[in-house]
Amino acid sequence: MLKRTHTCNDLRTADDGSTVVLAGWVNTYREHSKALVFIDLRDRRGLTQIVFDVAESPAAIVEIAQGLRREDVIAIRGIVRVRGGGANPKLDTGEIEVLATELEVLNKAETPPILPDDQEAEKMGEEVRLRNRYIDLRRPKMQGILETRSKIAQFTRAYFHQRDFLEIETPLLIKSTPEGARDFVVPSRLEAGAWYALPQSPQLFKQILMIAGCDRYIQIPKCLRDEDPRADRQAEFTQIDLEMSFIDQEDVLDTMGEFAVELWKETLGVDVGEIPRMTWHESMETYGIDRPDLRFGLEISDISDLAAKTDFKVFHAALEKTSPMGSGVVKAFRVPGGAAKLTRKLTDGYSDWIKTFGAGGVPTTKCTGDGFESGVGRFVEPIAAELIERLGCEAGDTVFFTADTWEVATKAIGELRIKVGRDLDLIDKSAWKFVWVVDFPMFELDEANNRWVALHHPFTAPKPGQEGLLETDPGHCISAGYDLVVNGSEIGGGSIRIHQPKVQQKVFDLIGLSPEEADAKFGFLLRALKHGAPPHGGIAFGLDRLVMHIVGTDNIRDVIAFPKTQSGADLMIEAPSQIDDAQLAELHVRSTLPAPTA
Repeated sequence: MLKRTHTCNDLRTADDGSTVVLAGWVNTYREHSKALVFIDLRDRRGLTQIVFDVAESPAAIVEIAQGLRREDVIAIRGIVRVRGGGANPKLDTGEIEVLATELEVLNKAETPPILPDDQEAEKMGEEVRLRNRYIDLRRPKMQGILETRSKIAQFTRAYFHQRDFLEIETPLLIKSTPEGARDFVVPSRLEAGAWYALPQSPQLFKQILMIAGCDRYIQIPKCLRDEDPRADRQAEFTQIDLEMSFIDQEDVLDTMGEFAVELWKETLGVDVGEIPRMTWHESMETYGIDRPDLRFGLEISDISDLAAKTDFKVFHAALEKTSPMGSGVVKAFRVPGGAAKLTRKLTDGYSDWIKTFGAGGVPTTKCTGDGFESGVGRFVEPIAAELIERLGCEAGDTVFFTADTWEVATKAIGELRIKVGRDLDLIDKSAWKFVWVVDFPMFELDEANNRWVALHHPFTAPKPGQEGLLETDPGHCISAGYDLVVNGSEIGGGSIRIHQPKVQQKVFDLIGLSPEEADAKFGFLLRALKHGAPPHGGIAFGLDRLVMHIVGTDNIRDVIAFPKTQSGADLMIEAPSQIDDAQLAELHVRSTLPAPTA
């Protein structure tokens, strides 16, 4: 076989006259006559034009070249020369071509079901591309994404290795501890009736590593959660997982924030500046969500005190409601110039759309400058001056309201804010807006089961000074948890961990785990905490989401080499699939599926 000397993006005019060997796939084929054939040869780095000319190339290889077609795999030896017919400005190698003197056909390809062409890919269904992923991945866009993903992983390892982090692997076959998402489980062949689980994260192992004295840990592991895939989530995903000992929250936020800033500089050449911080409460009250998108305005205001002065029954009915967060609320935001931008069809559609979040509708009105008209304008006239001052309204603005329990009204208006921002194209898509969200509640109440649920996870420590509230008022206890958000997307989350066994046991008690259940599920952790656990904390970044942002896609399947579909299927290898009875018997497992009918 001819041994490649250069890639298909290496050669320039300085190589004129050099003898080279290139190898790759036939990207395009053009036959100008029986004596002259042009081929664009492709590898993952680019394209080079190859010329087979019977006047200068051996006649035998010109004849073979005439039989080449797209996606054939070939190697050629030839002489680099400056293009005589003019350069191709679309190619990095567009000023040269290679006159072939030898040709080796390494593999003939059947007519491909899809072509590795970025423009053609947009016309194909995603299922067709995933079924033929080995061809889809040949596309320049996909090759670029895979290269960027590799660079991010390399940068991450180098960055943290320079800061004395140890890369340590944790197990894939672990114990099932189903407190959050569903586990993927694996039957044990050697211990009948026993099961392993695949890790949803290395959380407990990295805490054990801190107790073991490893001090600073990093890993880029696969994690698995048996949940429905979404556009930005897969059941199988990759984390950048980190943990540090003898630190506090400030240390983690400084170290991990600096990493994010440096990563954006390295990959995009963008300086995002110092990352601001915002409390969970501020984020929820101002943006209606705990991962705020700061690229546009439309800030939300609580106007419950003003709404109480009106005689609008919808407002009063909401204010009389109660929930774990207290009394009901009325919230609002203004859309500058909305009267001219928002059609009646849009505003009517919002009332139906917002019902999917539990709200009854979206009361709306327009500001005239000194009052309000249309919609609920007559109901808010008694508070017009105060409302205008509170929201900063000007003539021509539209105001949207939600009224319900704090939880429903806040979520509904937060989602509406995002939708209006998108519909009116208010989001600056060139901006990068990072924010640390801190001071999350430690728990939220599961009303159906009348028990507390850890908002992050049950290993998150209370914020210093809040420990006493675990005994007296868990609902108002603030955690030492934190999320890193960019452009409305959470890219990393973590916390300072509980390192004292009594505090950990108390949290287990609050979330409804009896001492016996806690010991059965987490006894190894409780025992480890009793043997000298240092203060520690960490974070996990979603590698897939980082890549999504950096390459500019909103589909997680674009940034994973072999992703699953929305139903969790791998179309290329046709997984999941059935296994035979002999395998099931060896694993002490029996299928309960009904036998297929004839």
